Amino acid sequence: MITVDQHRNRILAAALPLPPVDTALAEADGLVLAQDVVGRWPVPLFDNSAMDGYAVRAADAAVGARLRVVADVPAGGSADPRFGPGEAVRIMTGAPVPTDADAIVPLEATDLGVTPGAAAPGAIVVRAAPLAGAHVRRRGEDAPAGAVTVATGAVLGPWQLSAIASSGHERVLAHPRPRVAVIATGSELVAPSGVPARGQIPDSNSFLLVAALRDAGAEVVTVRTVADDAAALTATLAEVRADAVVLTGGASVGAFDVVRSVLGASGGVRFESVAVQPGKPQGFGTAPDGTLLFCLPGNPVAVAVSFEMFVRPAVRALAGHREVQRPTVIRRAAAGWHSPAQRDQVLPVVVGPETVRPAPGGSGSHLVASLASANGLALVPAGVDRVAEGDPVAVLVL
Repeated sequence: MITVDQHRNRILAAALPLPPVDTALAEADGLVLAQDVVGRWPVPLFDNSAMDGYAVRAADAAVGARLRVVADVPAGGSADPRFGPGEAVRIMTGAPVPTDADAIVPLEATDLGVTPGAAAPGAIVVRAAPLAGAHVRRRGEDAPAGAVTVATGAVLGPWQLSAIASSGHERVLAHPRPRVAVIATGSELVAPSGVPARGQIPDSNSFLLVAALRDAGAEVVTVRTVADDAAALTATLAEVRADAVVLTGGASVGAFDVVRSVLGASGGVRFESVAVQPGKPQGFGTAPDGTLLFCLPGNPVAVAVSFEMFVRPAVRALAGHREVQRPTVIRRAAAGWHSPAQRDQVLPVVVGPETVRPAPGGSGSHLVASLASANGLALVPAGVDRVAEGDPVAVLVL
């Protein structure tokens, strides 16, 4: 038997980041940036007003000063109206500050208050004197031209995309979403809406994996259910075009374990016994075209655990993420439970602010109902045969 770390390390050694692709900004949400984005121009592009109000010469805008309003500058306007002593220009937020101005008097700091009319007033009386530079956003104060706006390795979320657009770019070089196929094997599987005959069960693994893969940032390109038939599985695999394939079922040593029989002999997959409960039978390899092949057990809880421990880190590595593991926290056990001393235990649990307890149903690899209430996985190392109430427990937060 090999350890969890040994199996995961072998997988991650093969899961290299996908080559970056020139990507439209509108399609880049969630991707990992593969090249620094450098600003084409300063941000802001020009001195602009931070408030709706009046552009003034600070020296003229003492409390009680009456200033004649000689022009109007809306946001988006390009005018640079000239004005002299005792005068002001009405200005809206984001509009370019006139060259003759060195401060903004907000609407609320005048006798007319905060309700602007359609047309600029003839004059205002200053109620609060501004300092020079007040409410003026200076050209380049956020970032100068040529500065790195977003650095290589950043995950592109709404804020990063906004910053990139502000710096003058509509496309980025980013790692694409890994394209992943899901193949659930087993002659016992029927559609969830069907009526199972004796010996049949609803296929839940496909739905679990599709949702988990999308949550990890993958694009699911194929979802198939295949009976325990070597020819059918071989034909299905030949049709798949993906960066990775995740198969469930048929990875053990049973007489009808078709995945092992098809991929174990000449398919490039090495099957291992991994010291983990649940999820002991595992297979991993690389097809001749470079496609990663994950062969997981068939029991649903074992599939869920195997995905989190082995598949998800690889998917995130393919996508270019530097951090591929979920965060872990330490919680105190709210109740005790048994653990197999010879293997790591990965147990679905309910995580609270200070404690953790097993999800209803326990650690049985077939007890899929226990997953519905779980929001974490307790990680109990080999060598521990019992977790006692109050013990500290490492928990993978889902």
